[in-house]
Amino acid sequence: RAKALGLKITCAESCTGGMISAALTDVAGSSAIFENGFVTYSNEAKQKMLGVSQKTLADYGAVSEAVAREMAEGALRQAQADLAISVSGIAGPGGSEFKPEGRVCFALACAQGTQSETQEFGALGRPAVRQAALDHALNLIRVHLNSAH
Repeated sequence: RAKALGLKITCAESCTGGMISAALTDVAGSSAIFENGFVTYSNEAKQKMLGVSQKTLADYGAVSEAVAREMAEGALRQAQADLAISVSGIAGPGGSEFKPEGRVCFALACAQGTQSETQEFGALGRPAVRQAALDHALNLIRVHLNSAH
């Protein structure tokens, strides 16, 4: 669908560690829609590669919609893409009372704006949380592309 619309997609990933980029590039011909992605696992990488604000990280923490929004907007800008998806979460093990294991924040940015959301996948274990985050991110892309004219 992205190819038919002539759109380029990029990713800014934290807890998925490149899984979204890998899934997109698993499809033959993906070079028509994907040039690059960003794996920004640390806060420093989020700041350096995507321009995420140190203040936003300090105020909200890496696992927040505010940071996910800045990640997606930074990726969109850096990659000169048409659509950017970002993911930041706690895959586990661990977490805290305030940021439990399985919490993943997503953002989707395009020229029309940025939308964000938080999903609570629960303490499914690291591989399952990462897979759930991948599946959800791909679905967000699919829904966006299907609503594009």
